[in-house]
Amino acid sequence: MRPATLLVFAKPPRIGLSKTRLAAGLGKAAARRIAAFTLARTLRAARASGCRVIIYVAPDSALRTGHGRHSFTGFDLKPQGQGGLTERLGRGFREAPLGPVFFIGADAPDVTARRLRDAAAQLRRSDAVFGPARDGGFWLFGLHKRPRTEAPFRGVRWSGPHAMEDVWSRLPPHSRIGLLDQLIDIDESDDWTDWVRAQG
Repeated sequence: MRPATLLVFAKPPRIGLSKTRLAAGLGKAAARRIAAFTLARTLRAARASGCRVIIYVAPDSALRTGHGRHSFTGFDLKPQGQGGLTERLGRGFREAPLGPVFFIGADAPDVTARRLRDAAAQLRRSDAVFGPARDGGFWLFGLHKRPRTEAPFRGVRWSGPHAMEDVWSRLPPHSRIGLLDQLIDIDESDDWTDWVRAQG
């Protein structure tokens, strides 16, 4: 089997750029600290996952600044480009090599290298794999890219309770689906409160 490619879609942890919904509840400075925290955990897990890692950075202008590039030191970087999430994920999928391809963001602090390796193991015996998020979305999605595989993102209702269901429904009928642990994506202040409480 070809080596797995892990595509990470992320923003530099800058005030006014990342975690804007979180900032509305906790303030801009706290949101920036949390963005830096979740990004650091995500990149640490990605680095130790054994996958080929490519970071898709937004906005594209962040790649032209020292601060933006510094946030992702040591990784292959590409711009997310224009368009909504459907277009940006689709672009990443088109540019990825053939073989297992995984998509993650940088919003779930409980992403670990072990969980990423588990995703790769599950995909070896499945057609696709999801890491469900508590809000109805997903913290990870993976599938096999073959010469005629199309990205299943068109028409997905993002940032809502139907995102994972919509992607699933766009996979070929009778696909074998692997499921990972459900994690919390930190998008709103309540998400952060719940995550902190769960740490005991």
